[in-house]
Amino acid sequence: MADAIAATPPRPPLWRNTRVRRVLGQLIFGLAVLFVAREVFFNLEFNAAARRQDLSFNFLNSQAGFAIADTPIEYESTDPVSRAFQVGIANTLRVSLLGILFTSILGLIIGVARLSSNWLVRKLAQVYVEIFRNTPVPLQVIFWWGAVFLAIPSIDESLSLFDVAYLSNRGLVIPWLRLEDGASAWGLALLGAALVGAAIWLWRTRVNERTGEPHHRVLWSFGAFLGIAALGYLLTGTPTRANLPQIAETGFSFEGGVRFGTEFAALLFALVLYTAAFIAEIIRGSIQAVPKGQREAAESLGLSRFEQLRFVILPQALRIAIPAINSQYLNLLKNSSLGILIGFYELLRVSRSIITGRGHDTQVLLMAMLSYLAMCLAISFLMNRVNRAVTVRGAR
Repeated sequence: MADAIAATPPRPPLWRNTRVRRVLGQLIFGLAVLFVAREVFFNLEFNAAARRQDLSFNFLNSQAGFAIADTPIEYESTDPVSRAFQVGIANTLRVSLLGILFTSILGLIIGVARLSSNWLVRKLAQVYVEIFRNTPVPLQVIFWWGAVFLAIPSIDESLSLFDVAYLSNRGLVIPWLRLEDGASAWGLALLGAALVGAAIWLWRTRVNERTGEPHHRVLWSFGAFLGIAALGYLLTGTPTRANLPQIAETGFSFEGGVRFGTEFAALLFALVLYTAAFIAEIIRGSIQAVPKGQREAAESLGLSRFEQLRFVILPQALRIAIPAINSQYLNLLKNSSLGILIGFYELLRVSRSIITGRGHDTQVLLMAMLSYLAMCLAISFLMNRVNRAVTVRGAR
């Protein structure tokens, strides 16, 4: 027994223990961060006191005092500053989410066209990529706003589509739905229809995996969704009505419908066309990174070129492309701040208006930074989930 105890090697001292050193290093780093944050706060407090300002957020309850033309949510100039800040976030999200949707579609199309066997299609896609990728995005924003959308005829000479939609230099006005009694009940019916459609999608997928029969997921799930939605619409009466736009009697504005301003349209066009050029190159490179044997195996199975692209090439290419595409989505969201160049009231423009009217630049800029950080982290989280879902897992 004594020999066994004597043979046990002595424990190393704490300062040589790897785990202890890691914990100690993280603790020291955390204390350093807290110390720097403390000094920054004291510096801000000193400078604010010297300028006779406070660092509180009570100004958010004061009246905003400025109008916003293009608002996705209800807003008046007499509303509090916090409401104006919410409008800025809503406008940023609106242009960013629509931009992500359209740039994904356009980027995929252009990326596939870059590898087309047709010489003309391939060269046109290359010209598009070279032009929009190598032109500064602020210049593109100003071009679409000043040279394109402001050159459209005025309201009294606006372009009309069967008198239900109008395009002028004040923007695009389209019909919209007006909620009536029973809209809440129909909303619940739509939610139930979506859940039923998702359940049917999973069921048909499992049937296909178990039996090998065609799943027809799209037909089954969307058919069930539309059927339940239509039944709910009939049972709840008329939960929505069409709100058609028309030119006001003054001839200087529109009544009814929903309006997308020229500033919003110019910013959206510029961001989509610019970002799609980068996504197209990501798609092209990802497709070329798929092993050549995969395409040869698809050809040996008798698949057409479209079927090869849909079932074999693109699913593997997207696994490679998603991390890089995530970065482009984040760039698109941050580039939405360029709306300040043309007067679009996104988050940065609203923040500037608040600072001009109320001051408190430290608090407003901090709120804007945290808002952008939260939106970017949300997009990164969702894309990381998608990336994890499509990643091929090795055998355990």
